[in-house]
Amino acid sequence: MAEALINHKGEKSSAKWRYFRRTVQVLALLIFLYLLLATRQNSTTWLPHDLFFRLDPLTGITAMLASHTWMAPLALGIITLLLTLAVSRAWCGWLCPLGTILDWTPSRRLRKDKIDIPSFWRHGKYLLLAVIVFTAMLGSLTLIFLDPITLLFRAIASFILPGLSALLANTGIPDWLNNLLRGAVINDQPFWGPNVAIALFFAVVLVLNAIRARFWCRYLCPLGGLLGLIGKITWLRHYVDEHKCISCRRCAIACPTAAIDPAQKFAANIAECITCLKCAEVCPTQAISFRNNWKLAPQHHDPSRRRFLVTASLAAIAAAVLKIAPLIGERISSFIRPPGSSESSLQTKCIRCGECARVCPTGVIQPAAPSGAKGKLWTPQLETRLAYCDFSCNSCGQVCPTGAIAPLALEDKRKTVIGIAKIDRTRCIPWNEGTPCGVCEEMCPVPQKAIAFNEGGGQGRGGGRNGVQRPHVLAELCIGCGICETYCPVPGESAIRVLPAPEA
Repeated sequence: MAEALINHKGEKSSAKWRYFRRTVQVLALLIFLYLLLATRQNSTTWLPHDLFFRLDPLTGITAMLASHTWMAPLALGIITLLLTLAVSRAWCGWLCPLGTILDWTPSRRLRKDKIDIPSFWRHGKYLLLAVIVFTAMLGSLTLIFLDPITLLFRAIASFILPGLSALLANTGIPDWLNNLLRGAVINDQPFWGPNVAIALFFAVVLVLNAIRARFWCRYLCPLGGLLGLIGKITWLRHYVDEHKCISCRRCAIACPTAAIDPAQKFAANIAECITCLKCAEVCPTQAISFRNNWKLAPQHHDPSRRRFLVTASLAAIAAAVLKIAPLIGERISSFIRPPGSSESSLQTKCIRCGECARVCPTGVIQPAAPSGAKGKLWTPQLETRLAYCDFSCNSCGQVCPTGAIAPLALEDKRKTVIGIAKIDRTRCIPWNEGTPCGVCEEMCPVPQKAIAFNEGGGQGRGGGRNGVQRPHVLAELCIGCGICETYCPVPGESAIRVLPAPEA
């Protein structure tokens, strides 16, 4: 196996494996983008649309811990764990789409005489991993947005694509090109300002790459921390022939994760090695190979027992704070949730993947913004002034990989109450101005119509006349889809708003 992976035929073999790795990286990224773009209403794919979330063991483990339920689709993460046992963190170096993008992002190369960032900072990813796991054990998935697959998916689906859609709408490009892009790449999801926070966080990850190559992978990625712990007992590992090594330091400089330590005879910390093969490629004497060895590699960067206990204690405290903090001063939620979900299911099952928001044909599903979200950050909510829940759509429940949004049949979804509309008579045109308006009633998709009219005299500022039809909400029929709020012609805040059923 070792000879098949990196043999001693010199630079030609190293170059062959380098190109093969790059090909795999490009293919994995293209598949990720294909599945993301194909996550649309009534769209079918030749692979599961949430494949990368299923292969992500961090989302699977934490979701099962938080919900105390077995989730068969997420069990595919076992494949990634087995891959890690075989070839260390090859997921990070070969398959992770965010890792591939970071490889293509400019970074500063370390000179021979330059002191690298202290290895102590590597424990940041283990601390984040521990906090996420402890928080999940307490029934919360608040920090799972730090997962690299979630981060990349949301940055593209929630910011880049809606931003491109808005740009196309205001750019004088040819109609054929506009139609091509909208048909094959983007849909008509509206751009929502708070998603800028997602883009800024993703931008920070890219900017950190300028400090050190794969800064995110080295010091912050919680999935990398999990795979690093598993990878300590990997089957295939980095080996240096001391008789051939001339201590030129080229391998240490080329290593994107700084896993090779010159002070330890250029041995690699296997928990940090992503099996990128760059060290073997640049070695002028072919002293580096990858060999079958079940023995534990030297743990140059591993925490001592005291450091492990400190990390675990800090993680437990942070998890408890994250769990308790949202309860302080908590009030009734003002969020409208997708049909088939509940506060409890979103708290314990939602992995913040963004699949529901991506598949929504109207763009009404948006992530809960940091302000006011508390422990519900990036969980799906319905922004009914921005768009509405389509009466003929049940896609969000069909694509949810964890069941946080139940896969309701269309007929059941149409009967599910997610909120109740309420009319603000001080803003409503017929009530306040005495001028006829029936947009809300006209747009209501409920067959029996959840909005009815009563005649009355207009007594508002406009001095309306008698006989003006004034709308009333029939609460027993309203399901809270929000189309009335979306299309209300009153500028600014709508004159009819959808509120959570208890609040209404």
